[in-house]
Amino acid sequence: MNIKRIARHLTMTHWQVNRIFTRKILNTIEQAIKRSEIGHVGEIRFVVEGALDGMPLFTGQSARGRAIDVFSQLRMWDTEYNNGVLIYLLYADRDVEIIADRGIHSKVHSREWAKICHQMETAFSQGDYEGGVVNGIQAVTASLAEHFPSAGASRNELSDKPVML
Repeated sequence: MNIKRIARHLTMTHWQVNRIFTRKILNTIEQAIKRSEIGHVGEIRFVVEGALDGMPLFTGQSARGRAIDVFSQLRMWDTEYNNGVLIYLLYADRDVEIIADRGIHSKVHSREWAKICHQMETAFSQGDYEGGVVNGIQAVTASLAEHFPSAGASRNELSDKPVML
């Protein structure tokens, strides 16, 4: 049990997260996702969660484990082509995770996702949350456009709105 991590999570407030991810920044992120999905057949979602609480926190759930839970809760696996990609930020840990559905995971190696996560975390450590997320979306877009280019008009199966948990 990591006492510093628990304290960081227990003292995290929605106000702190909302101060960073303002309505303007969330709109910018939503527009970046909309533009992104024109160039490929993937479905991108961005989720920021301030902190873990309860059992996940006290059992030491990792950001990756939580991201997998969120991927499932948002039913991102329920797309026609198994093409969902979750970009998840656990703010209290400043940890970014990318979870890709099996249709995408089979083509894009996890090292590529890890590199994008690291770039986003670096931007966040410098206080550039908007740029970090938008650049992360653009990097995910480049991977998806390479492996899953757009085949013309496709329907948007998942909301482009960022999710604040």
